[in-house]
Amino acid sequence: MRKLFCALLLLFVTVANAQLKSPAAYLPDYGRHVTYYHQLESYFTHLTQNSDYVRQQPYGQTTEGRGLSVYYISSAENLKNLENIRSGHLATTGLQQSNVAPPDKVIVWLSFNVHGNEPAAAESAMNVAYNLLNPDNKEAKGWLKNVVVILDPCLNPDGFSRYGNWLHSVTGNNFHTGATDREHMEPWPHGRENHYLYDLNRDWAWQVQPETRQRIELYNQWMPMVHADVHEMGYNDPYFFPPPAEPMHDYITKGQKDFYEAIGQMTAKKFDKKGWGYYSREVFDLYYPSYGDTYPCFNGAVGMTFEQGGIGAGRAVELKNGNILTLQDRIDHHTAAMLSVVETAAWKKDMLIKNFRAYFSTQQDNLKGKYRTYIIKDNGRNTELTQLLTRNKIRYAYAAESRSVKGYSYSTDKDEEFSIQQNDLVITTSQPKAVLTQVLLEPKHHLSDSLSYDITAWDLPRAFGTEAYALKKELALKTVNAPVAKSKLQYENAYAFYIPWNNRVSVKTLAMLHRNKVKVRSARAQSLFPGVKVNNGDLIVLKADNSQFADFEKTLAVLLDGKNEYEIIESGYAISGSDLGAEAFPILKQPKVLLFSGEGISSTDFGQVWNFFDNIAEYPLSIVDVHNAGGVNFDSFTTIVLPDGYYNFSDADKTLLDAFITKGGQVIALCSALDLFEDRAGYGLTRFATDAAKDDSKRQTEEKDLSARYNGYGSAARQGLSSSISGAIVENIADPSHPLSFGLGSRYFSLKTSGSLYQMLTGATNVAYVPKGYKSFGFIGNNLKQKLAGTVTFAVDYKGKGNVVYMVDNPLFRGFWEAGNLLFANALFQLN
Repeated sequence: MRKLFCALLLLFVTVANAQLKSPAAYLPDYGRHVTYYHQLESYFTHLTQNSDYVRQQPYGQTTEGRGLSVYYISSAENLKNLENIRSGHLATTGLQQSNVAPPDKVIVWLSFNVHGNEPAAAESAMNVAYNLLNPDNKEAKGWLKNVVVILDPCLNPDGFSRYGNWLHSVTGNNFHTGATDREHMEPWPHGRENHYLYDLNRDWAWQVQPETRQRIELYNQWMPMVHADVHEMGYNDPYFFPPPAEPMHDYITKGQKDFYEAIGQMTAKKFDKKGWGYYSREVFDLYYPSYGDTYPCFNGAVGMTFEQGGIGAGRAVELKNGNILTLQDRIDHHTAAMLSVVETAAWKKDMLIKNFRAYFSTQQDNLKGKYRTYIIKDNGRNTELTQLLTRNKIRYAYAAESRSVKGYSYSTDKDEEFSIQQNDLVITTSQPKAVLTQVLLEPKHHLSDSLSYDITAWDLPRAFGTEAYALKKELALKTVNAPVAKSKLQYENAYAFYIPWNNRVSVKTLAMLHRNKVKVRSARAQSLFPGVKVNNGDLIVLKADNSQFADFEKTLAVLLDGKNEYEIIESGYAISGSDLGAEAFPILKQPKVLLFSGEGISSTDFGQVWNFFDNIAEYPLSIVDVHNAGGVNFDSFTTIVLPDGYYNFSDADKTLLDAFITKGGQVIALCSALDLFEDRAGYGLTRFATDAAKDDSKRQTEEKDLSARYNGYGSAARQGLSSSISGAIVENIADPSHPLSFGLGSRYFSLKTSGSLYQMLTGATNVAYVPKGYKSFGFIGNNLKQKLAGTVTFAVDYKGKGNVVYMVDNPLFRGFWEAGNLLFANALFQLN
């Protein structure tokens, strides 16, 4: 009987193993070619249908309609108790209440393929899942008794599919390992980014893109203790795993650093045994808060980046050392590293649980930041700001009383007396997300090493262009959960509709009115009407201009339903300032926009412009490949947008562009696109205001080159920092009377990400410039910092009947610089 039982058991195990297939058994080209996304989904469906240790949870869709899912992998018992584990664990953060006891389990989240053209990440996700689920892997079964793995196999399906579809289209039966073969020469736009060509690995905190918003919503329902982000880098590089490099943000805890050491030691042992190359503590730092490693860190987890050499490797490529790196090699390396993460989490279970719970139970008493309360004065952009805070589970309230206090002013960079008024936004650190609150709102952060991987300043008050203050203590201030709505004016006659110009809703509203053929005027001077103060840039819709609508009032009320701040003006006669029929209220033209794309143009900067039109303004445009510029009828457009990039225009193309501007067209040129106009006849764009300034700059460069002869070879990287900027906030003086500055006031904080400089222009209007004694936040090399004063950031060059808008800095950078979104909208809609 016992022999029969054992035989039946063996038969059952054999059948179970036959049912659960490895990726190589399920996918005939696995490890030899990139998997199609639908095949990846099919394989995970196979796993969920053939194992009690995995469960799927869809959490959204991409812009192109592909599904987004995570897979919970743990013991069958844990999966049956999954909701209790989740709610009990989440209660330890204070983000929700639960009657369930805190579970004795570690929550580990594994993220793969946030960059679409790093395919070994998604490929290895299948192998990692199989290794954790394989009934023969007794070691993994032991880990999963104490660990709940949340595995997201592909964070960027649209980019992954773009890359994979291209690779399949250019490859044949044989491998081509030479670096110049076309399978190693990915065309524009690369698969790295999502549909709108956003780098999703820089979007964790800002959540501009739908994939990120949907994922973070689920992330905040789990708040894992460990998060691993799986990437690829240049294919000649060996493997990178933690510990990370400096600079590490001051808010990274000792407990988090201890786990980095543990994971480093564990992974090194695995790689040493195989003889695989690797490194740690270099390049990949933990400072900018919107990465897949830093964002989890500021939410209590141990966030980590893992990088395998592989970008551009295709299916197989010859390395500099003569070895052949295959797709299967890359899969094997990632698989070993991710299994090490799960194993280390199981090994360090007690430490992880203890440190994670201490992070939330004691952090409010041991915060490293300087401030405890942040006051954001009531303004139109607070609507978008509170949406961002809500997505990050940062709590806030609104002032319900007035109070005079003293605090740090973000505008002046010093302590000042100010008045808190009703509806001002109040954010305190007395909340579960205290650390993340400080990371996103603190005006200054300590940078331990200037050799940083990304931008070094990002505070939300300056990004949103709001009047804001920070206080070192909390206030006993009466607050409410929602702002007190302003009552609408009573009226008998609708002479005009007034719409304030102060946020992206204003932009979207104007775009919608244009699409519906409504004629709209814009204020060019302040005026006062009964109950309504009109400021520069505010919109006016006159009944007299829109006689095509039989019921003007009803039509506009329907169209303006989403912009609640509008008011009715009963008479065009002003109490002070200009009447509504005056020249101070010109009718805005409806722009017809051409946006260039293609090789030579920065795909991410193009994507930011494209995203602005589609998802912020919701306004149509035409996109043309830059190499087809000569065949475009420019007369069909009023506005041409040139994203950052290199434009190899012929003389004939430039002549067409000149004629377009002279006849009344507008060109918005961003960053390197300014090269098209620099030092050209008829334009005012030049780097130096005088010949003497040009000669002085040349002399300084020569002196620097002579001095560099004595520099040591090992210091080369750091010597270049003196003239560099990875991303810092720079104060600008703006002209509030100019349409390009409408809604932004007289001070604009620009996020500067390049060392490109132009001294104040002659023959053009310098709308925003860096003043002497300017304030800056984040790292700027000393040599560059001295040269910034007196340089222009945004200018308008009038030529004939048209104009060119010079944007030295990119106001649409990553989409989270809300003040920049309004500035770009000014160039598009107000400046015509």
